[in-house]
Amino acid sequence: MNPEESPSTRPYLVRALYEWCTDNGFTPYVAVMVDETVQVPREYVKDGEIVLNVSFDATSSLKLGNDFIEFKARFGGKPRDIMVPMDRVMAIYARENGQGMAFPVNRAERTAQPVEAVKTIEATSAGLAAVPVASKADETDVSSTPNPAPRPTLTRIK
Repeated sequence: MNPEESPSTRPYLVRALYEWCTDNGFTPYVAVMVDETVQVPREYVKDGEIVLNVSFDATSSLKLGNDFIEFKARFGGKPRDIMVPMDRVMAIYARENGQGMAFPVNRAERTAQPVEAVKTIEATSAGLAAVPVASKADETDVSSTPNPAPRPTLTRIK
């Protein structure tokens, strides 16, 4: 079986990190790249992405399957059915400390240039925010940019 035919490890890692969060009293969040296959309230989508609280207290009927994350949740007091294909999950992490894992997401259908980077989670004083990592295609000469913002990096641990 070649790598293209083997099943994805993403659903297994998402379930493992979800269990780690809940076992340790953390609130699991998932960052999702939204496209037409993702069923979420569109009014909460910002820049094509949404972050969802998938804790036991925030959801009902949560199913972390191999192909989809499915649950019911309230948004603005209104109950909604949520369905996220696993391949659209960019990251799962603990709200309290930002620990978790980011995953590559195929962005080819959203952008004209390929983006090789994934998201990394940065703790801020106001809470947690998903911060994009620049791809090689996005790199510019920072010497010509006045006061460029530091770029966060994602470190691969094997």
